[in-house]
Amino acid sequence: MRPARALINLEALRHNYHLARERHGGRAFAVVKANAYGHGAVPCVRALAATADGFAVAFIDEARELREAGITAPILLLEGVFEAAELLEASRLGLWPAVHHAAQVEMIEKTALPAPLYVWLKVNSGMNRCGFLPGAVRQAWKRLVVSGKTQHCGFMTHFARADEPEAEATAAQIRIFDEATHGLPGEKSLANSAAILSCPNAYRDWARPGIMLYGADPLPGEDAGLLPVMTLESRIVAVRELAAGQPLGYGARFVAPRPTRVGLVALGYADGYPRATPDGTLVAVDGLFAALIGRVSMDMLTVDLTDLPEAGIDSTVELWGERIPVGTVAQSVGTIPYELLCNVKRVAFEWHG
Repeated sequence: MRPARALINLEALRHNYHLARERHGGRAFAVVKANAYGHGAVPCVRALAATADGFAVAFIDEARELREAGITAPILLLEGVFEAAELLEASRLGLWPAVHHAAQVEMIEKTALPAPLYVWLKVNSGMNRCGFLPGAVRQAWKRLVVSGKTQHCGFMTHFARADEPEAEATAAQIRIFDEATHGLPGEKSLANSAAILSCPNAYRDWARPGIMLYGADPLPGEDAGLLPVMTLESRIVAVRELAAGQPLGYGARFVAPRPTRVGLVALGYADGYPRATPDGTLVAVDGLFAALIGRVSMDMLTVDLTDLPEAGIDSTVELWGERIPVGTVAQSVGTIPYELLCNVKRVAFEWHG
């Protein structure tokens, strides 16, 4: 059996959720969209079911999967619904859709629902991606209430630069949100992972921790006490010796500067490890640091074993996890941990804890 695996530590997931909720106070939606950021939505939600206040997904298909798995907790639809049939299903399943543009308000007004909705009106406080402009919030809220189709209307917004604590943008967005919703009844949700860790002024009724649940710190250089949830690993399946001056792999990107002992690892970019990862990026071989050398190929990659004489065939290679933070790999590639975690596929998943 091919040895490439993603090991998912559910105890670490629970630890990170509790840390997020305690840090923020109030209640917290565990954000499990995109298959729980690549970790497996149903196993992760079941691991959190006893303690999580609710869950958040992107769209109704993700929510339906959780309901079919027996999850009865509140589920927030961050994108809301796209058509009237989904609105009916959201009502039937007891989902909490976001409402972020006028067509969704009109859809609610015109659709006969089996039960009133618990909705979240999204405020565009400065990200300018979706949501009602501050001057349109009260009218949208009034239309939702007057429609008789909503049992509750909460308010939410999303931050554009909460992972940059030194920026003034988040404080400005909070001010805009508070002014737009002043005096309107309903629960509020502002803080994503970065804001939970860096911006107490954003704490309201509900937090929305996402990436921090999976142990990736959205504030590089900080130590928030998060535990890594996914360990991506494989094994060395062959070893070869290169003479000084010999090239390795596609494009001969790596040329051995000395006699080099090379370990061939059964994992590549088709499994989610980025093709663009540069030479020198750290891996852990049997718990000891080593370096990636040569271009990552579809099914394989190569590592330098020259200074690890005990390592060889069947040695375990951690690409990220407890020894190698996923954020370190993401930084070396010029991307973010979200992308790496969401792209893991084709490997065997194992959940424990």
